[in-house]
Amino acid sequence: MISKVQKWGNSQGIRFPKAILKESEISVGDFIEISAKKGQITVKTKSKIKGKHDLKDLIKRIPEDYKTYEIDWGFQIGNEEW
Repeated sequence: MISKVQKWGNSQGIRFPKAILKESEISVGDFIEISAKKGQITVKTKSKIKGKHDLKDLIKRIPEDYKTYEIDWGFQIGNEEW
């Protein structure tokens, strides 16, 4: 497939057709890692960015046998309702 680098404001961009994104299993909003060398640009999915977390991924990592419990924070100070 042939595409074209185009100017968008002060940046340049490439549009990816849906079929390419589907085949590469990359979705809108995914984090990607981009690298370049001598006339070649590589785009890879990046599952985790330092300092960024996806709530759905974090929830999946909670063990099924995890038991929740309450913590006593002491007496009410303001208008809290418990």
